Amino acid sequence: MRRSHVDRPLALLLILLLAGGSMIFASAAFGTLARGSTGISSVVFNHLVLGVGLGFVLLCIAALIDYKKWRPLAPYLYALSLVATSLVFAPYIGASHGGGQRWIIIAGLSFQPSEAMKMGAILMAAAYFAAIRGKSESFVWSLGGLIAILALPAALLIAQPDVGTLGVVSLSVFAVFVAAGARWRHIAVFLCIGILALGALAYEKPHVRDRVVTFFYPAKNQQAEGYQIRQSLIAIGSGQILGRGFGQGVQKFTYLPEPMGDSVFAVAGEELGFVGTVSIVVLFLLLALRGYVIAARAPDFFGGLLAVGISTYLAGEAFINISSMLGVAPLTGIPLTFVSQGGSAMLISLASAGVLLSISRSQKKT
Repeated sequence: MRRSHVDRPLALLLILLLAGGSMIFASAAFGTLARGSTGISSVVFNHLVLGVGLGFVLLCIAALIDYKKWRPLAPYLYALSLVATSLVFAPYIGASHGGGQRWIIIAGLSFQPSEAMKMGAILMAAAYFAAIRGKSESFVWSLGGLIAILALPAALLIAQPDVGTLGVVSLSVFAVFVAAGARWRHIAVFLCIGILALGALAYEKPHVRDRVVTFFYPAKNQQAEGYQIRQSLIAIGSGQILGRGFGQGVQKFTYLPEPMGDSVFAVAGEELGFVGTVSIVVLFLLLALRGYVIAARAPDFFGGLLAVGISTYLAGEAFINISSMLGVAPLTGIPLTFVSQGGSAMLISLASAGVLLSISRSQKKT
């Protein structure tokens, strides 16, 4: 017997994260609006209309579509995401900001196509490893396939550069690789390759090296590379146990960089305190655990692998953001899932959650 309705605990977690995230974002937005750096109409349209509104529509549509229909389309969607990401380098379409060439602008609307690559790579990995299930012990088919799936996304994201997104894509696809039954020596080889690649990036790319140095020596260059983490820790620390109160934070008005973006967790820490931030962490942890339960109950191998990849993507991205704001991981610039500003990031996150809900509709009853 199989369920015909979506998994209610998962749906409740998504509602809590989306509703709570919208409230935190609204509070953070007042800080940016007070600085006069953006207008309320653009914030409402980009985040609430294009991001949350349209994203929720995509979530509902994806939840109703049988997830098995995505399997034959996986190679094409993966290729399409690669083509779209490469368009950031095209004249008159690609746009840069903050030293990164990561956006395309069409009809006056900006979109970050690397967000779509996250889901494209997960779909491709789930379809591929489900197809070679009997060859998972082969070095060529197993580890070779993993490297082949990640090679082009890595090249495009390093060229932009967008190491944070590369980390999320690699983590999600690696989770699919492990769930597919990868051998321990293949896992060890891949981890060694990853460490060596990160070291090479830090050596060749000054911005990566600066972030690594700032991570190990946060007191160095506090008015330059270390400024964001310093202000983030001040904001979170000043929240103490219960916080200053919702909407009562002060760091977002003047000192905290990107309060609506990757620093939004610091805004939450100042206003909601230790209790509020721990609640956020627990919600994302429960989201990941529920996603893995759905993966274990999926009726087929492809559905299980896809659920693992999506759960790792949604929760892993959040934990990377939170870790960077707490100074326990280097700054990456990636958003806090379901909270940070970013229409394209919100769209893909909600659409991915919809696919996870679709898998839950077919999970085996216990």
